[in-house]
Amino acid sequence: MKVIIFFDGIDMEIRNLITFVRIAEIRNFTKAAKQLGYTQSAVTMQVRQLETELNAQLFERIGRQVRLTQAGERLLPYALSILDSAQKAQTALQEPEHIAGTLRVGTSESYIISVLPPVLSELAGTCPRMEIRLHTALVPDLFQMLRQNDVDLLYFLDQRICFPEWVKAAEQPEKIYFVASSESALAGRSRIPIERLLREPLYLTEKGISYRYAMEQSLAEKGFELHPFLEVGNTDVITRFVRENKGISFLPEYVVRDDVKRGDLVLLDTECGDIVMWSQLVYHRNKYVTPQMRRFLETMQAHLFPNTP
Repeated sequence: MKVIIFFDGIDMEIRNLITFVRIAEIRNFTKAAKQLGYTQSAVTMQVRQLETELNAQLFERIGRQVRLTQAGERLLPYALSILDSAQKAQTALQEPEHIAGTLRVGTSESYIISVLPPVLSELAGTCPRMEIRLHTALVPDLFQMLRQNDVDLLYFLDQRICFPEWVKAAEQPEKIYFVASSESALAGRSRIPIERLLREPLYLTEKGISYRYAMEQSLAEKGFELHPFLEVGNTDVITRFVRENKGISFLPEYVVRDDVKRGDLVLLDTECGDIVMWSQLVYHRNKYVTPQMRRFLETMQAHLFPNTP
């Protein structure tokens, strides 16, 4: 369907605005054409048509570098607003089961294991035509993926972070604890000294994980250095060893919540200071919010961020 917007004598096709926004997101005509399913010549023609209609150059093309001109920078928020309004109008008439398309989410393995299953289960039931692709990486790599438009959304755990190019859809604090088996000699003890804590075999997530780094820095300030028995990115592997009373670990509460409720694991009361990270759900401010993005955001907020406006 061809949709044209008439404004002060200018007629603009929605598809040309979509192409403009996608190029603005990834700064590459070839990648934009591939993502949109057009030839590169078709994308170039759409941009030229839009530039002719607006009587303004929207992109600077120097070699392989593509940058928005000042006119392009001014147009971008209006283009996003127009596309957002068009999408809301479409969504208002569209049943959830008809929402289709790919959604790329950058996140961590611990969220996939411990937090996201109920969200994904609901979306599988209500939006079966969606295609969700989960990409895991360290937080700095996730940030780069968002900048390069390799993912549509980020759901990550770190210090509370804000960048001007982000829209933060939701956030909440997450407490991180030393944990042990309920059969551990440390279970039930109060104010466990750090020296005693570190005599236990440590099963930790990999270096570079935000909460492990924060804990290492906190202990280093007190003169302690960590020597873990095992480092592994999969928190399921870690909790399995800890449940078997092979040692202790340092994990977010959401990872061990079910094990603690069942009585298999306990949260240790230690002399270490409290460490709090933040779960954060963000997308790029220049991102066109697709129906599948909006549905995912709504489902995430309902399940995981109920206090978010």
